[in-house]
Amino acid sequence: MLTEFHPIHTDIPKPQKFTFPFCYEPHPLCLLAAGEVQRYIAGVDKWRDELQHGKMFGVLVAEDGEGRLGFTAAFSGLLDGSNEHPYFVPPVFDATPVDGYFKTNEARISAINRTIDGIEKGESYLNALHELESCKTETAAKEEQYRLKIKEAKAARDAKRLSGAPITPEEEEQMLNESRFMKAELHRMKKRNREQMAECEARLKPFQDEIRQLKAKRKAMSDSLQHWLFEQYNMLNARGERRGLCSIFADTPQHVPPAGAGDCCAPKLLQHAYLNHLHPVCMAEFWWGDSPKSEIRHHLHYYPACRGKCLPILTHMLQGLDVDPDPRQAPEQRQPEIVYEDEWLIVACKPAGMLSVRGRSDRQSAASLIGSRYAEGSEPVPVHRLDMDTSGLIILAKTPEAYKNLQEQFCQRSISKRYVALLDGTPKAPTSGRISLPLIADPLNRPYQKVDTDNGKAAVTDYKIIGQAAGRTLIELFPHTGRTHQLRVHCAHRLGLGTPIAGDSLYGHPADRLYLHAEAITFRHPATGKEMTFERTAGFRRSICRRTDKYDIQTEQTQTQGK
Repeated sequence: MLTEFHPIHTDIPKPQKFTFPFCYEPHPLCLLAAGEVQRYIAGVDKWRDELQHGKMFGVLVAEDGEGRLGFTAAFSGLLDGSNEHPYFVPPVFDATPVDGYFKTNEARISAINRTIDGIEKGESYLNALHELESCKTETAAKEEQYRLKIKEAKAARDAKRLSGAPITPEEEEQMLNESRFMKAELHRMKKRNREQMAECEARLKPFQDEIRQLKAKRKAMSDSLQHWLFEQYNMLNARGERRGLCSIFADTPQHVPPAGAGDCCAPKLLQHAYLNHLHPVCMAEFWWGDSPKSEIRHHLHYYPACRGKCLPILTHMLQGLDVDPDPRQAPEQRQPEIVYEDEWLIVACKPAGMLSVRGRSDRQSAASLIGSRYAEGSEPVPVHRLDMDTSGLIILAKTPEAYKNLQEQFCQRSISKRYVALLDGTPKAPTSGRISLPLIADPLNRPYQKVDTDNGKAAVTDYKIIGQAAGRTLIELFPHTGRTHQLRVHCAHRLGLGTPIAGDSLYGHPADRLYLHAEAITFRHPATGKEMTFERTAGFRRSICRRTDKYDIQTEQTQTQGK
């Protein structure tokens, strides 16, 4: 038996279909296997410090050729400087041998880097560079000083002409000659400076040319080596078909594989299973250690496979397996409720799990369901959106003028909104405050958003804790900006409240729904200018306030107030 295949002895029944890796609840068999892996990890002392910084692990429950049930385990990337360790499956391709093709050519690229670094730090290059920079500074200062002299001379001539004192023809000619001479001298000065600059640039040019050629050679070698590396990842599927990463990613928006593609847990586990004639039963991935600074990861929480690296790969590798359907593609069971309507606008309450507007799929949305009541071409247009998993109030405009007016109010941030959320735990934070964490999309793992203080867009949320019961916290959220997943990230991130919203499958734990509800919205009516407030209270607010364990998602009364 394979040493990486660990037997499972249990009466837990197998799932009927394999795990849909991008949205799932871990199967009890995976929980059993993951528990074994976690006990093993905890027993390896030399990994303790490294794993404290965080690492993704995965388990694959499978059957061998004799029908025996067991599991394999994997980790993402490298662990303790290696991608091969007993107990875990090997990498799809091992690029780490020092005398191998990859490391040999990587060393050649590193040698070019050292050559470039040597030139740029060499005395001759630095002297030539300093000479050029000094020449630029000095010539610019000389030209500016002479321009000031020209300006002062002109002011003196103008003052003499305006003084009223008689000016002889000889004096006028002398002033004209002075002006011509100074302009000509400035032109000559610029020419001399350009010649001096050219001499400095000529002394620097051989170094720059050599650096440019070395960088071009480095890029060509790096691109070629990266392509070679990706082609070593010949990914199998359940039908026995192989595809290299370059072929798999050719039809994706990025066209080329991202760095690290093929080294995540799920591809490793499936590749090992196919190569060793194991039949995959179910799979799960969990995080061990602290959360990264920019992303949101919780110790021992389960996470879906990443979409940027793994979606194209797993789409190929899962072919031939009977896989669970994407639970997010389930048909809609509820309709958006019309809270208010007049000839200019509609305020509706969108159920959780429904798109605000139609996306790439044919899935129904709040806008399409409401629009189906109107003649073609006259459908109301959503002025803003809510995440699919968020319930609550949205505004739709019925005229172009109303749409423009409401859009301007959103842009000016004069529309105020209040959300209510149920947090999956108790935050270690004051009962009220402000969260300011800039956000940016994670390009390799959409739709995730991450905190980025350098490149992220400003995102500001005020909060107020309302009550707690059964280990959960009811909170009101007041966003001042409207970034994607703003409230979800601000609640879950360790620099925010450090407590995810209940049911948040992206940044916390999945549940029957995401317990986030757009509860109130205040705006000026686009036609009358009257300030209007609409409220739609979530049932889980009542449940927490009564300190019960019941989380009813039905809504309460609607309050409409004109001010």
